[in-house]
Amino acid sequence: MKKYTYFNRDLSWLSFNERVLMEASNERVPLMERIKFLSIFSSNLDEFYRVRMPVMLRNKQQDSQNSIYDQATEIISSQQDRFGKTLNEFIIPELRQAGIHFCYQEKIPENLFAQTTEYFYCQVAGLLQPVLLKEHSSFFLENDMLYILVIYKNEDEQEHLAVVNIPTDNLDRFVKFRLDGEDYVIFLDEIIKQNLKSLFPKAAHIESYNIKVNRDAELDLLDDEGPDMTEILERQLRKRKYGLPTRFLYEPGLPPHHLETIIDIFELRHASVLQGGKYHNSKDLASLPVKNQLHAYPEWPMIRKLGGIDQYTTLFDTMARQDLMVHAPYQTYDTILRFFNEAAIDPEVEEVYTTMYRVAHDSKIALALISAAKNGKKVVVLVELKARFDEANNIRWSKKMKAAGVRIVHSVNSIKVHAKLALVKRRHAEFPLLGLLATGNLNEGTARFYTDHILLTAHQPMLKEVKKLFRFLSKKKRPEITDKLSFHHLLVAQFNLQIKFLQLLDREIVNAKNGLKSGVTIKLNNLEEEVLINRLYEASNAGVKINLIVRSICRLVPGVAGQSENITVKRIVDRFLEHGRIFIFTNGGDHEVYMGSADWMNRNIYKRIEVSFPVYDEKLKKEIMQIVSMQWEDTLQAVRIDKDLKNVPLKVSQDGIRSQEAIYKLLSEMNS
Repeated sequence: MKKYTYFNRDLSWLSFNERVLMEASNERVPLMERIKFLSIFSSNLDEFYRVRMPVMLRNKQQDSQNSIYDQATEIISSQQDRFGKTLNEFIIPELRQAGIHFCYQEKIPENLFAQTTEYFYCQVAGLLQPVLLKEHSSFFLENDMLYILVIYKNEDEQEHLAVVNIPTDNLDRFVKFRLDGEDYVIFLDEIIKQNLKSLFPKAAHIESYNIKVNRDAELDLLDDEGPDMTEILERQLRKRKYGLPTRFLYEPGLPPHHLETIIDIFELRHASVLQGGKYHNSKDLASLPVKNQLHAYPEWPMIRKLGGIDQYTTLFDTMARQDLMVHAPYQTYDTILRFFNEAAIDPEVEEVYTTMYRVAHDSKIALALISAAKNGKKVVVLVELKARFDEANNIRWSKKMKAAGVRIVHSVNSIKVHAKLALVKRRHAEFPLLGLLATGNLNEGTARFYTDHILLTAHQPMLKEVKKLFRFLSKKKRPEITDKLSFHHLLVAQFNLQIKFLQLLDREIVNAKNGLKSGVTIKLNNLEEEVLINRLYEASNAGVKINLIVRSICRLVPGVAGQSENITVKRIVDRFLEHGRIFIFTNGGDHEVYMGSADWMNRNIYKRIEVSFPVYDEKLKKEIMQIVSMQWEDTLQAVRIDKDLKNVPLKVSQDGIRSQEAIYKLLSEMNS
């Protein structure tokens, strides 16, 4: 068997975060949006240390020759240097030009002392809990929280260590003050440091350094832990903030002997101990109190009209006549809310089923499902409690819906249900089943900035398969080989998804060898699973032209002789987060288009219930293909991934294409 090469998963993810950082220095991006990209980069990196770094640390400890950890650390260090340079040399000077004095790595101006001192005593002081470390050696640094390490001497010249919390869970990280016609933005950290003498009144000398710990955020869930997933998860979530430390950041200048003391006190020997910048949690930059539309993206009002829907017909009746497609966030998400709202009040609706992976904090969809249950309808909701970092919110909504009479189903511990589906069953209707199949979560919050596609259809054979899947998921069992569940229209992970995609690729290989039209265009968030990657390599070697748009992790190595000469990989980062998964197969000229929830990752293929679905409506199929074509032709926000995992900018002609803007204009014209 031919031996192929693959990028490392974690290094590929760091390449994606590098692409995010590139937007922070992109002069075409408005100032405030560039600051947000710095925030996203920092937030991504924190998650990397909570989730990926624990695995890399364990691998390094088991194999001292393993170099991935060292490579990742070197890459992160280089990216952090670029972060600091971007902020200091570009962002802060531009803020000054805009009349905003951002006090970054500088002392609070003396002429602001009166205002900052008043703010400290009126807003901050009562939230501080200084801890003397020698007296309280059992004190615990919580995950991702900010602290100040205080080193002080009393009159007897004895040195003491203390930790003071920075209460960003109750106060904004940045405080804006106005003086002499200019805005000053000050770190909460600096306001506390300015007033440390009030916390340690007997101190003759005080030094202070910012510190922070990231901890392992993985939850330890096993199938034999019992049936009550809610109770198990709530116990695990309480433990999450006390997970094993993976990274300790400290401000430059901390004396080495005190660093050693801190490492011992907080048991940080197995963590990455890194000298960071002066400030940590740069993800807070997203909340910088600077509101100026001139420095933000120009508004793109959401397209409110969707072709085929009018004020005289219900959405359900419209769906019975034709398939509909909503492209979020370009088009209004109200159509999706209307689907659930009509289900709640329509007297002909008997049953409502849906999956919910990440429930919106103030979910209108969940409220509609509650109303449907109270209105006497059978409502079954599969809430995936194990959606990482959304567990607590999903538990809250599960309890609320269950109390209202909704039947709540949770998946078994070892598998996640990531499919995005909803189904309504009506009595006395020509088309009794109406459904919704999506590429993204049924979440009106994230729908404002995630690009996704939602199909609304009355295709009865496909929806019967959706109902069959809901019936199976309601049994709360892991799929087994003995399960006789067959699907003709849907591609369902654990059943036929991987097999069908391999068959579709094989058909393109045969067509290429026979001189027929062939080609594959795939848009994903992540491409990792080796069986499918190998088939893409085989298709490339057979002469199939393959275009891949992969936002984040991509283990496939493009442009390698004898392996991937016919494969090109691009990555798009812009104002909206690219999230939709789309699969286009040329099929001799009779194109087949699939969409769905599944990335091509090990977890999606082997450990989740995912659903991809065909687009049968010719008009909608052409619409999707046109959108993907615009993304492929993007020259302004797309980069090419080369065989060294570098983000290579594309050559920009005078008429450069920005795909998200082009898609917005296309959909605006289509629905005008």
